[in-house]
Amino acid sequence: MDNIAYERPASIDEALRLVQQPGSVFIGGGTNLLDLMKGGVARPARLVDVSRLPGREIAQLPDGGLRIGAGMPNSDTANHPLVRQRYPLLSKALLAGASPQLRNMATVGGNLLQRTRCPYFCDTGFGACNKREPGSGCAARGGMNRSHAILGASEACIATHPSDMCVALAALRATVRVKGARGERSIALADFHRLPGATPERDTQLAPDELILSVDLPPSRFAPRSAYLKVRDRASYAFALVSVAAALELRDGAVADAALALGGVAHKPWRVPAAEQALVGGPLDDARIAEATRLLLHGAQGMGHNDFKIELARRAIARALSNANAAAETATG
Repeated sequence: MDNIAYERPASIDEALRLVQQPGSVFIGGGTNLLDLMKGGVARPARLVDVSRLPGREIAQLPDGGLRIGAGMPNSDTANHPLVRQRYPLLSKALLAGASPQLRNMATVGGNLLQRTRCPYFCDTGFGACNKREPGSGCAARGGMNRSHAILGASEACIATHPSDMCVALAALRATVRVKGARGERSIALADFHRLPGATPERDTQLAPDELILSVDLPPSRFAPRSAYLKVRDRASYAFALVSVAAALELRDGAVADAALALGGVAHKPWRVPAAEQALVGGPLDDARIAEATRLLLHGAQGMGHNDFKIELARRAIARALSNANAAAETATG
C-alpha cells in the first residue's frame, strides 16, 4: 500500500504552497479522485484538502451575474434560489448527474476537473491508454467505443468528458477564476478544457499549482427558455451518450440570442458560436435548427460502435431546442 500524506491547509495561500511539493494534488469532495486512487489510476503522494477553505458560497456580481464558489456542493448549487431563478439550465444539468448522495459530496471545482470514464482509462488492466500512460496507444480506437467521441478526437485519444454541469456552463458562457503562484486569472469555460491532440493526458489549461476559486456566470436572459436533455442508457446514475444544453432569448417572436452546447461527444463540452448565431434573427423554425445542427456537428465522425451518436445528436439538438422554446409556455400554462 502506498503511503499518502494528508494536509488540511488553513488558507488558500497555504494550500498553494503545499501543492507545489512533488506528488501533491488538491482534494475537495473526492468523488472522482478517490475512485481513481482505488483503481490505481491516480497515485498521489500527498492530498491537500481544500474542502474547508473559503469558497462554499454563491454571490451576486456587480454586473448582475453570479459567482459560484468552487467548494459549493453540486446539490446546494442546483437548489440555490439564485441559480434556480436566473440559471435554471445549470440547475437542470446538475440534477441530471450522478446520484443525490454523490451530488451532496461533489463540488463545483471538482466537477470541472472530472476525468473521463473511458473504461480503457479507468482499468489499469488495459495497457494501451495514452491518457493514463502517454505513448502507450489508444485501445478504444480498435476496441469497444460505443461511448466515445465523435467530435474533436485525435489519433491519440477518443475519450469523452463526462460532466453534465460543464455542458450547461459552456452554453451559459461561464468563466473559471483560478489562483496559483503567479496570481489570479480567469479562463473562459470554452477554453478551460482541452482537446486531446497529441497530449491527451492534459485535460485542462489549469497549471498543476493552480486552484479553482469560483465559476462566474454573466448576466443572462435565458432563464425563461432553457432545457437540458440527457440521453443515456438508463434513467439515473449513467453518463450521457449525448446531452444538449439549449437556451433561447426571444423578442417579438424572433430569436435574439441562443445558447447551445453538447456533452458526451468530445473531450470537452462542445460549443460552436456560429451554430448559435444561425438560430438568431427569426423564429425558431426547422431551417434554422437544421443549419445550427449542421454547424454544431461539422466534422463529426464515428469510430464504429458509436456511429449512431451522430444521428442521435441531430435528433437531440432539435428536441432540446424545441423543449427550450416551449419552456416559457409550460411555466406559465
